[in-house]
Amino acid sequence: MRYLEIFKQLNAIPRPSHHEERVADFLCQFAQQLGLEYDRDDHNCVVIRKAATPGHEGATPIVILNHMDMVCVAEAGKDFDPLNDPIEAYVDGDWMRARGTSLGADNGIGLSMALAILEDDSIVHGPLEVITTTNEEDGMTGAANLSADFIKGRKVINLDSEDYDTITTGAAGAYLQIHHLPLTRVPAPSGKLRWYNIDIEGGRGGHSGVDINKGRASATTLMWGLLSAIGDDEVVNLSELSIGEANASIASSAHAVICIDEAGSDLLKAREQHFNEWLRDEYGATDPNWRCRITDAAPNKNVINSDDVDALLTALEQIPQGVVKMSETMTDTVETSNNVGRITADKREFTISTHTRSFIEQDMIQLGEAIKEAFAEQGASTELVMSAPAWQENQHSDFLQLTSDTFNDVLGWRPRMVAMHFVLEAGFFVQKYPGIEMASIGPRIVEPHSTGEHVKLSTCEDIWKVTIELLRRLA
Repeated sequence: MRYLEIFKQLNAIPRPSHHEERVADFLCQFAQQLGLEYDRDDHNCVVIRKAATPGHEGATPIVILNHMDMVCVAEAGKDFDPLNDPIEAYVDGDWMRARGTSLGADNGIGLSMALAILEDDSIVHGPLEVITTTNEEDGMTGAANLSADFIKGRKVINLDSEDYDTITTGAAGAYLQIHHLPLTRVPAPSGKLRWYNIDIEGGRGGHSGVDINKGRASATTLMWGLLSAIGDDEVVNLSELSIGEANASIASSAHAVICIDEAGSDLLKAREQHFNEWLRDEYGATDPNWRCRITDAAPNKNVINSDDVDALLTALEQIPQGVVKMSETMTDTVETSNNVGRITADKREFTISTHTRSFIEQDMIQLGEAIKEAFAEQGASTELVMSAPAWQENQHSDFLQLTSDTFNDVLGWRPRMVAMHFVLEAGFFVQKYPGIEMASIGPRIVEPHSTGEHVKLSTCEDIWKVTIELLRRLA
């Protein structure tokens, strides 16, 4: 399957969000080798145009949409540099996985299919535009800054979907904020102190949209709870803090370095045991591999001022994390949620990301502003990285009915048409290109945005067949 060969090429090119230059180069070179027209904008978005199959020049132009970036996360302890190291994919029966990292099937498989279509002159299609955007996973700045004339087509096949048995016809809006909470470092206290590493690891993590209602723990809430509980018994001096892997992921690990009075050491070890027992009781069914390890650490020269630590813990206590509201009109669908994806501490500030999603734009903005205010009360400043509009397609349109018919005729079953609690670029496309219609389809991708990400290969082949037939019918 040619698209899997192309996917292997893509995974040799590091492509985390905000660092897509090399993969954009690859796309332009791909177009040049095929003798196809292409454009690349200032945000490294690339569109490649291919003329219609002879005899189909009068057909409606079709756009195939994907994004080129991926969420790069690695297992705790794995030596992996997302800016330089390739993704090591391997086949396990009918599944493809990666060794110790996320796979990048979201959205690399769809992009590979689009490139394979451009390469194959035997595929019948009308005028074709393959557009690949940047930074879809961490701000959607590529789609947000597209020019009004970057594409001509108004019917879009979006191959950025993870639910094989569905046509995604709607997506939540997103409000991504980065909060900067000042901190002051002071000399570490003197006296009989013990230094400890606190490592909370083994979470399933996952996509902070589609996995937010699966009963998984966030390392953010776990570390907040543990530090707060230890603080009930001892004066806790926090020196280092790092939580989470990506803004768009449920945090699956957390690390802190603290020091406490030597007299509290036995109590701290008891706290470790009780916390692990609680993790097994609370998340044994949904997130069974969590573990907390408290080990001796080398002393640090300084710690974070306790008032600043209290400010962080207070802000985290005041904002919602996880599902905020289920939809009253869409069965088993999350309407509004919030996720704290990452927290880091450097010499001057805590940096905290919050990713708020909702199908109701007003609710999304109000919740995002309330979160901003909670951090502002503790002295933080906030930057709004993304405010992406929600999107809802007309499920009765001729285009979506044709897509459904194609599934039925090729695979023998009709897909569901559903709105999903993840964020797609469709909202920006609807704003920028009046009259646009979009069908979002894709293979079965499990655990995107996590080290457990894997894709079912037989569903890739099915989506390939559906896409090829849909292009022929549209031509």
